[in-house]
Amino acid sequence: MNPVGIGIIGAGVISEIYLKNLTTRWDHVRVIGIADILPEAAQRRADQFGVSALTVDELLAHPEVEIVVNLTIPAAHAAVSQRVIAAGKSVHTEKPLAINLDDGKAVIAAGKTAGVLVGDAPDTFLGAGLQTVRKMIDDGAIGRPIAFNARMITHGMEDWHPNPYFFYQPGAGPMLDMGPYYVTALTAILGPTASISSRAIAGFSERVVTTNSPQQGQVIPVNTPTHIESVIELESGVIGTLTTSFDLYDPEHSWFMIYGTEGSIRLPDPNTFGGPVRVYNGATREWTDVPLLEGYSDDSRGIGVADMAMSLRTGSVQRASGALGYHVLEVMLGALRSGETRETVVVESTVERPPMLEV
Repeated sequence: MNPVGIGIIGAGVISEIYLKNLTTRWDHVRVIGIADILPEAAQRRADQFGVSALTVDELLAHPEVEIVVNLTIPAAHAAVSQRVIAAGKSVHTEKPLAINLDDGKAVIAAGKTAGVLVGDAPDTFLGAGLQTVRKMIDDGAIGRPIAFNARMITHGMEDWHPNPYFFYQPGAGPMLDMGPYYVTALTAILGPTASISSRAIAGFSERVVTTNSPQQGQVIPVNTPTHIESVIELESGVIGTLTTSFDLYDPEHSWFMIYGTEGSIRLPDPNTFGGPVRVYNGATREWTDVPLLEGYSDDSRGIGVADMAMSLRTGSVQRASGALGYHVLEVMLGALRSGETRETVVVESTVERPPMLEV
């Protein structure tokens, strides 16, 4: 198979793991180059991984680039994706797909019109941990699912991220930044959401950067909700709760449980690819560690891009698809809107669960 040429726009923190994996793990992809609004940032990553440093225009015009990985900040996702599509390239964007539904719809529509693929992170649901949970649910390991409870709790990004400003602005916050991992996992395992009802606050009006970086000491205004409590009803009738917070201190920042008629499953952190996975047997009242399926259990960000590349070459189903990303976006924005209006939001889009990954 002729390798699919990959270009990357955005040389920030997350680009390192994408480049590491896309340059070493899959024979059917080949990274051509990387571009960034800061040429020196692109050059550093290019030198690190032995690829070309390009301008955005050069990357979009490059005849060997077939997929562009959009790693820009959330507020730029839709505009950059539109440029990629206009250049005749498929695009896989970091989460979220866009920061509003109109832009998300426009990206999906543009991709269809241009005959290119649109994909969206996260792809952690393709890891061995969550794929194991998916198979357990499909096999009836806990009977019929009834409910779920998920929490993502941290006290924010300013003590580790070199430039955390955007995390506290519209288009980010805990729901749009970390919520995609939980809502995507939920959708891939149990199916799409029908409605959502939330309450949302900002626990702090400003944050101070404490990480050792040029931004140390910077005061960041908080302009988006940073603690959201949501009740979610799935199309299947399963109901559950999701907490996303940048305001709380809790050493166990990730909690994800699915409860069924015959037992319960403790899921791994959906921002990871591995385990552990544990099952509670309702008859024996015992916890058991579940062996993971064969697959990706380390940090494998980029598997969604590799899967998209296989779709381009073979016509196989694209798993981390734009349709999935759009549904997840609608759920998350619905949570924020419900937090403002204090009314239940009905989710209009739907999506089929992506097939399990064949390893």
